[in-house]
Amino acid sequence: MASKCPVDHSASQDSCPVDHTSQSTSSWSRIFSSSNHQNSPQTLSSEREISSIPKASDGNWVYPSEQQFFAAMARKNHNPQAADMKTIVPIHNAVNERAWFEVMKWEAGRGGEACGGVKLVNFKGRPNDKSPRARWKMFLGYAAPFDRHDWVVDRCGLQMRYIIDFYTGRTDPATNKVSFYLDVRPALDNWEAVKMRVQSFWGQWLGSSRSPS
Repeated sequence: MASKCPVDHSASQDSCPVDHTSQSTSSWSRIFSSSNHQNSPQTLSSEREISSIPKASDGNWVYPSEQQFFAAMARKNHNPQAADMKTIVPIHNAVNERAWFEVMKWEAGRGGEACGGVKLVNFKGRPNDKSPRARWKMFLGYAAPFDRHDWVVDRCGLQMRYIIDFYTGRTDPATNKVSFYLDVRPALDNWEAVKMRVQSFWGQWLGSSRSPS
């Protein structure tokens, strides 16, 4: 069965795969914030979406409802707008699903299926802590990520930490929709992560070298 997120969304193993206790939530609200709507949280939905992300204990993580997302932002004095929740919440959920998809691409073929699959153990939002790669990109003139998460997954007893930098892409002028780019990779905490990063770099180099000129 699916594990529920507590209403307070504290950063624990029972929370949703996003940290609502830090500036992470405010980072999302700044992208979609709108000040031209009536702020009526009573109209927000209490329904919650079950994610595809398995927990280390049992079941899957469950995303917060519109009401819970609004309340979490309000408690942190982020001045949420009720009308924005209908945009922020589904995009937040979809982006987290994409992050898990990218994690699983790294984990493919590394033995996690032998013990029931890779599972998300815990996570932390770190929007103010720029990763070394993000700082390097900023030095080269690229925009800073608007958010960062660190996710710890369990692969048959081996815990791997993944760094996820969230970037905004171009806005489609026709639909006004914002695109996202996720930079997901294992943190260099152990030799397994070093090996994975080297193999990925080598595979990309081989692929580019074989491309027709």
